Amino acid sequence: MNWQALMADIDGMFGWIPSWFIGLSLVAGAILLALLVYRVAIWLLGRAFGTRFPLLSVFIDRTAGPAQLALCLAAVALVLPLAPLDDAIRTPLMRLFVVAFIALIGWISIRIVDMSAARYLQNFRDVTENFVARKHVTQVRVFKRVTDTIIVVITISAALMTFDSVRQYGVSLFASAGAAGIIVGLAARPLLSNLIAGLQIAITQPIRIEDAVIIENEWGWVEDIASTYVVIRLWDWRRMVVPLSYFIEKPFQNWTRDTASLIGVIALHVDYRADVQCIRTWLEQAVKQSKLWDGEVVNLQVIDADARTIELRALVSARNAPQSWDLRCEIREKLVAFIRDEMPEALPRERAILIPSGDDDADFVRRVTPPEKMRAGGRN
Repeated sequence: MNWQALMADIDGMFGWIPSWFIGLSLVAGAILLALLVYRVAIWLLGRAFGTRFPLLSVFIDRTAGPAQLALCLAAVALVLPLAPLDDAIRTPLMRLFVVAFIALIGWISIRIVDMSAARYLQNFRDVTENFVARKHVTQVRVFKRVTDTIIVVITISAALMTFDSVRQYGVSLFASAGAAGIIVGLAARPLLSNLIAGLQIAITQPIRIEDAVIIENEWGWVEDIASTYVVIRLWDWRRMVVPLSYFIEKPFQNWTRDTASLIGVIALHVDYRADVQCIRTWLEQAVKQSKLWDGEVVNLQVIDADARTIELRALVSARNAPQSWDLRCEIREKLVAFIRDEMPEALPRERAILIPSGDDDADFVRRVTPPEKMRAGGRN
């Protein structure tokens, strides 16, 4: 088919219409036709293979945007050289086409990285209990975010370099994202420092996804590690957003650094008449009956004594931080009920000395705190 003759015939039939309008209409029509072809192709693929190949549907969903943009650019590439447009309109359209093509390459690169990461993470689904899974999920997520950021910076830089007036900005962005890590301005320093901190966290892993941490006197779990910040899910469902550089520059507590198991502490004050060995035996039986105990640690010790009471400390272990908290609350409640019902003499109490009065033979009560004064029994 002779495209030049066809365009001449069209120009002759619609000579009264401006050429620029015909050219732009052809470009718009090509784009609409490309989108229609994409819809028809997706419908045919869905009817033919959608039910038998569910992975195909997932792939189509994740590549829908880049695929439509690629078809539109292909259609424009075919029509634009034949459209009756002068250079004043054709040149900006060609430059827009180049920018869209660069954006398409960046978009496809990001989709490839995301799909590869998702495919790899399918092997690690149990994040809460699996230490190895948390390690790999953290590394993949951080590297994916950093890679996406680098791709976006390079794509924007390449797009800017196609324009003479802003080419120096594109060169500057390339310099800031180069292998040497050159900082071209103070505005880029926080971004680059957090990106470098993200790489350090991915390699050394002071934190992982679903780690239990204490930051700024707040306790919670690491919910998400982005390219420049970390989201901490606090115990009361609030969210704390912390820069990545915080975990490199400042101290914090990580309760699940090497293992998710934790030892919980239960403190209790009882009277001197308490039978500690009886309480210890009951504690071991109560902990063994709990589903939250991991079968590792259960112990009871007398850790302090003052003029009124002795202090007991019970140690119980659990598989993770939430279960450790629930186990502590459960055992503390049962321990208080046991002492109240089975050993009431162990409840803390105040002691006083009755001293007779020499005048009216009435008694009055005076509280004596130091033991030596209680033994003396004398009046101040």
